Amino acid sequence: MSGETLLEIRGLTVGFDVPAGRLPAVAGVDLSLRRGEILALVGESGSGKSALSMSLVGLNRGPGAHIGGEVLFHGRDLVTAGERELRGVRGKDIAVVFQDSLAALNPTQRIGDQVAEMIRAHRKVTRGQAGRRAEELLGEVGIAGPAQAARAYPHQLSGGMRQRVMIAIGLANDPAVLIADEPTTALDVTIQAQVLRLLTKLQSEHGTAIVLITHDLGVVAEVADRVAVMYAGRIIEQGTRDEVLFDPQHPYTMGLLSSVPRVDGPAVARLPAIAGNPLTGVARPAGCAFAPRCPFAHDACRAEMPPLRRRYGGTAHVDRCVLDDAARTRARGALEVLAP
Repeated sequence: MSGETLLEIRGLTVGFDVPAGRLPAVAGVDLSLRRGEILALVGESGSGKSALSMSLVGLNRGPGAHIGGEVLFHGRDLVTAGERELRGVRGKDIAVVFQDSLAALNPTQRIGDQVAEMIRAHRKVTRGQAGRRAEELLGEVGIAGPAQAARAYPHQLSGGMRQRVMIAIGLANDPAVLIADEPTTALDVTIQAQVLRLLTKLQSEHGTAIVLITHDLGVVAEVADRVAVMYAGRIIEQGTRDEVLFDPQHPYTMGLLSSVPRVDGPAVARLPAIAGNPLTGVARPAGCAFAPRCPFAHDACRAEMPPLRRRYGGTAHVDRCVLDDAARTRARGALEVLAP
């Protein structure tokens, strides 16, 4: 996909001070986001997806947080930007839709007031104008009876409606970038489908670039343009949706895909699972972080961290694995990953 690059992430690191030392939540990530594309960040819980996305707008700054590298947005480095400058970016240029809508919304304020508050934070409009625009936004995200919903409190709405409210707040100022952190978690499949249709509508009609954080590969297959797979704070594979889902190169990606239930095969009593547990402590191995869990690891995997490499000339499909093509083919067959 071609288009203007909106975000350029270079060598991003995020660490948090814990009793045992500094926890490396993000360890040197390079990513770019273009206008009108959906970039999915995929990985198990604790892989660094949310830490990466929240650092883009300084939402995880604090006394025990250490953020380095660059996050360039229209030439501005948001890592070094002050809080006042970031407040001008959050909600206006880059908006965030949080995973837990009930926790993110203020339980003591009406829905319409919360949407209007975001509008008035960045635009010089009257309270009445902001209220009317809030109702319009609620209608645009598919809430039936937007005027009635605007007068409701968060607990009076269903989970799907609250998630739509969060998206309406995110869209209040027509941002260039929308960060959606697990937007379909805990929603039933019908509501999930409605939320995903809404996100793709934003992409196509408004040119909104979306960073979609998810562990649901079904969601990725449905809406993503590009996919970046994270493990232990690093990007271990990246490419187009079809490249990553149908031609995975890293054993971790293969393991994630092998755990997806199939509708075209025999029923199984138990889905395959990746052995072992993700890294959670401050210590990191010298080599590939996935090596302790990888059934195909050998001495070269443990010697040093593999760099991201292009597997084929001219493609943007990259991975962080030292296995040769024959070994990858055997791994793919052993893990029974998805095929086109």
